[in-house]
Amino acid sequence: MLQGKSVIVTGSTSGIGLGIARAFAEQGADVLLNGFGEPDAIDSLRHELETRHGVRVRYSPADLASPAAIRGMADYARGEFGKVDILVNNAGIQHVAPLEEFPEDRWDAILAVNLSSAFHLIKAVLPEMKARRWGRIVNVASAHGLSASPFKSAYVAAKHGLVGLSRAVALEVAEYGVTCNTLCPGYVKTPLVERQIADQVRAHGISADNVVRDVLLAHQARKEFVAVEELAALTLFLCSDAAASMTAAALAMDGGWTQH
Repeated sequence: MLQGKSVIVTGSTSGIGLGIARAFAEQGADVLLNGFGEPDAIDSLRHELETRHGVRVRYSPADLASPAAIRGMADYARGEFGKVDILVNNAGIQHVAPLEEFPEDRWDAILAVNLSSAFHLIKAVLPEMKARRWGRIVNVASAHGLSASPFKSAYVAAKHGLVGLSRAVALEVAEYGVTCNTLCPGYVKTPLVERQIADQVRAHGISADNVVRDVLLAHQARKEFVAVEELAALTLFLCSDAAASMTAAALAMDGGWTQH
């Protein structure tokens, strides 16, 4: 479906981003990975995807808090693949604290990685998408881009901002064959969430099953984690020609969480 296309997926060495990157490789797209991890493990991942799917897979360790590093990553992808057709802004970080105790450096870091990096990367690839009159931008926000929870002020602000950024970009480029949409997933069982479960078990002295049902998924009506594969499939659809008229959308895949 996507043979000959190339994609940058940020935060793609684990979790949601890796699932999305795998899905693109399976569909024949060249993929630029970005994120943290052991160099040997990342090399192994690249080799696996290239061998299994016959695509080119590259890696950039770009610091998404650095606009210069972000521009360098876009240039690297363009140099390796010749172009950037699709951009998935997925990287994100989190910190939980009451507002009056929220560390200012954590606020700045969360806004930089979760929101500003998307702006800088979109800015870096948009001219070529407009010139070719085809492009797909998918920003991975969160159910917290549509609703809020206490003690997550920076994360909620950044994710709401990402939804707004996506809509503004979509309107600017609608006549150039470029779409820009936002995914707003509920809880997904990623390594980050696994650590949150363990922390809650230690903090409250309750079982992992109870943490999942009564804490994490208390407001998720379906009482099941969103699967990475579901998000990847939706991302692929948004990047297909069938979704050419789908733009400026903020799509909740949250098991009903935002209706609580």
